[in-house]
Amino acid sequence: MDTVDHILKEKGSTVHKTAPGDTVLAAVERMCAQKVGALLVCDAGQTVGMFTERDLMTSVILGRKDPAATKVGEVMSREVVYVEPGTSASEAMAVMTERRCRHLPVASEGRLLGLISIGDLVRWASRNQEFEIRMLTEYICGKYPG
Repeated sequence: MDTVDHILKEKGSTVHKTAPGDTVLAAVERMCAQKVGALLVCDAGQTVGMFTERDLMTSVILGRKDPAATKVGEVMSREVVYVEPGTSASEAMAVMTERRCRHLPVASEGRLLGLISIGDLVRWASRNQEFEIRMLTEYICGKYPG
């Protein structure tokens, strides 16, 4: 069973961050430069929220706010859902589906270990399906060891 920790080991543990006092424009520039869809919002080393593309669209664009004048802390998602490193990839997908979020920080004992996205989990699922199809094909064609 693949866990979130396995996925993090493969993709890396870098977590891109912003501060609640940063402007939305600065946060979006950071997201674009890093090619990510979310930033963890931290204040004095503590996570206080997450700023996502969805926050940008719903709170800034549809709210007709000026990204250069609006602070991230005004429009970020305040409720951050975490998973533990031992969480299975399929369970992490279920959490994302249930909570309608696309990014999950991974933490253990209050220590941030990384962040996974729905894209990371889709890649994991795709690879698992490819492996299962190959094994079944080899079994059917008589190439399966055993």
